[in-house]
Order: sequence, then C-alpha cells, then structure tokens
Amino acid sequence: MPFSFCVTISIPFSFLIPICYTYLNVTKWDLLRRLEVTEEQEPKVEELYSLDLDSLDSLRPVYGLVFLFKWRPEEKDERVVITDPNPNLFFARQVINNACASQAILSILLNCPDMDIGPELSKLKEFTKNFPPELKGYLPVDGVLYELDGLKEGPISLGQCTGGHGDMDWLLMVQPVIQERIERHSNSEIRFNLLAIVKNRKEMYTAELKELQKGRERILQQLAAFQAERLVDNGNYESLNKSMSEVNAAIESATEKILMEEEKFKKWRTENIRRKHNYIPFLFNFLKILAEKKQLKPLIEKAKRKTSASK
Repeated sequence: MPFSFCVTISIPFSFLIPICYTYLNVTKWDLLRRLEVTEEQEPKVEELYSLDLDSLDSLRPVYGLVFLFKWRPEEKDERVVITDPNPNLFFARQVINNACASQAILSILLNCPDMDIGPELSKLKEFTKNFPPELKGYLPVDGVLYELDGLKEGPISLGQCTGGHGDMDWLLMVQPVIQERIERHSNSEIRFNLLAIVKNRKEMYTAELKELQKGRERILQQLAAFQAERLVDNGNYESLNKSMSEVNAAIESATEKILMEEEKFKKWRTENIRRKHNYIPFLFNFLKILAEKKQLKPLIEKAKRKTSASK
C-alpha cells in the first residue's frame, strides 16, 4: 500500500504552521508535543477574518500566515521560482499526497532560531543540513519574504523585507498579495481560510503580568516611604496613587487574558479529543436499538419525505 499522510482540517486547534508566508495547506495542532517542542515555545494559531492592518497588528509578533484555498491543477503561475539553494534554509518539497500538514510544521520549526525544537527535530535539521536541493528543497529567510508552496520546485521571492516577526513590514507586503488571490477567485470560489501563526499568547500575557506586578511592588514601596515621612499631602503621593490604580487595572486585564487563553485551549483540546474519538460503535448500537423498537424505518421514511419536500 502506498505511503500517505493523514488529512487534517483547517481550523485553528488542528494547526500549527510555518514561518514567513506560505500557501501550504494544513497541520496538526498536537503534533508539536509529540515532537517534544517545548510547550512554552509553541506558537499558536489564530484565525483571521479580515486583512485590515489593525487585525494584523494586534497579533504581532506573527511568525507566518497560512492562506488556505482550493488547489487548481490547471492554474498556471508564471512567477520565477528560486532554484539556487540557501544553506540556511529548510523546505521539503511535497512529493506525497496529504503531506502539507507535516511539511508546514517542519518549515516553521526548522527555520525559527528563537524556538527550542527539541532533540528529535534538532537531529533531523543537522542530518539534512547538507542534502541537495532535490532532497531538501528551499525555504525563505534572511531578510527576504517568500511564498512557500510545496507543490512548486522552490520558493517564490516577494521582495526584500526588513525587520523581524514583530514588525509590520512583511505584513504590509503580504497583505495585497493574499487580497489579490482572494479577489481573483471570489466569483467562483468562496472557500478561503487565513490563519496567523503567532507567539504563545499566554506566555506573552504572563510575562506582561510579571512586569506589572514588579511595577506595583515599586509603587507600594514608594507609597510606604511617603507615609512614613508623613508626606501624604504631597502631589507626588497623589500621582503614585493614580499610577497604582492604572497598574491594578492592567494587572486585572492581563490576568483575564491569561484565563481566556487557558479556557480557549481547554475547549480546543476537548474538541480535538472528540474529533478523534471513534463514534461508530455508538451509532451502530443506537441504530440497532431503534430498529429493535421498530422506530428506525419510520424515521427514515420521514427523512425521505422531508428531503423530497425541500426540493
């Protein structure tokens, strides 16, 4: 039997995808833990419903955007594909059906120097370092924004791109490219999905909370010093009280964001478990019980009549 990869669905909790900008398809949300990627380092996936700059800016730093659309084998792309490999890049060209998920994850993990990718992927990266292009493929990095497509011979350069993942430069460059692709097929195709691969939001909010708590302690110490010297009528004392109120509000906001992230991923994990659960035995026995109680056939006939009436 030919070797193949598992198909995954294009929703955030099923994803975790590539660096820079890619037209790759889907990836598995929980594959990273199996590959021993540090949980705190895991990038997260957010679904984008708009390409406006405010939406993009609110997600920074963005490691990459994944634009999902129906692949058309007859569609021609005359843009130049890069065939001169960069030794710093890793990009596995797709040669097997349904391999998009695994390749997309590898693209980000093996090309993000700030991420702890664990021992297994570190070995893979070192092992394939000197592979020829036809075996390893290409991946854009080093100040250039690329479009990655595993079905092409190599990446396509979208131009020089200054700054890093936390900057808006590359997002400003990629925005019109994706918008043009959507508009080109909007009359005949509405199945588009845009996902942003972003830094772990819980990690960001936790770091923010720690800094706010440190700031709160400093203000408390200053307030205590004013009280000890009986300078409570001083203008600086009032200013510190105002700062304390602002910091407390920010701490409350950061804490709420952390709780929301925890609840979101708890929900995603539950949904992921349900999607992988085998419901066939339950359905089989349910239908069997309906048949034994002579309720199955009437339900089928009712469904047929309803279907006929709706045509």
